[in-house]
Amino acid sequence: MSPWLAEFVGTALLVLMGNGVVANVILQKTKGHGSGLVVIALGWGMAVFVAVLCTAAASGAHLNPSVTLALAMAGEFPWSDVPGYVAMQMLGGMMGAFLVWVVYYKHFEATDDGDIKLAVFCTGPAIRGTFGSLVSEIIATFVLIFAVLNMAVPEHGLGAMSALPVGLVVLGIGVSLGGTTGYAMSAARDLGPRIVHALLPIPGKRDSDWRYAWVPVAGPLIGSALAALIFIQFG
Repeated sequence: MSPWLAEFVGTALLVLMGNGVVANVILQKTKGHGSGLVVIALGWGMAVFVAVLCTAAASGAHLNPSVTLALAMAGEFPWSDVPGYVAMQMLGGMMGAFLVWVVYYKHFEATDDGDIKLAVFCTGPAIRGTFGSLVSEIIATFVLIFAVLNMAVPEHGLGAMSALPVGLVVLGIGVSLGGTTGYAMSAARDLGPRIVHALLPIPGKRDSDWRYAWVPVAGPLIGSALAALIFIQFG
């Protein structure tokens, strides 16, 4: 695969499996209904593991605009390639969200709650409050990116052998910091699927909560930049 195609495929796999476990847990009449946050966090950790394992050799497996930004700031990835990587990550996230809808189509029909349907696609705060949600996203993303920067190899990414460690980092973040906002940590994981939610003909859906949508974009970018700056200074 070309690096750009790998970023598209990898991000699609990531969102398919990650948002897929959310759908399995919260939609009605699924086999995994009601299994809780720990299952969601484990599913997201495994989603990262599979996506990184499949694409690391081709693109470095960024699969997240926050990772691409941090690697570029740290001098481990060319700035000229950033727009292409981010564009393919966003498109991949949208494709992954679309495939989750295809897989769970009947379960979306069986679920009456519009908030639950939205939560399959994107994150939202457990307690409404912009500042607290923004800080939560900044801190969670900082942890992720600081770990990634300390794993990254000179070939502009994580490398296939880092698939398990980064998956474990995401699992740890999920069970420890995921209770506030759902730990988006990526515009491709949140904004892309949110757009898909707005476009799809999902019966009984609510609005896509655009008032909140900037938080899981700005927070991860700020957290990523802070992690890169500290890594550059002290790493």
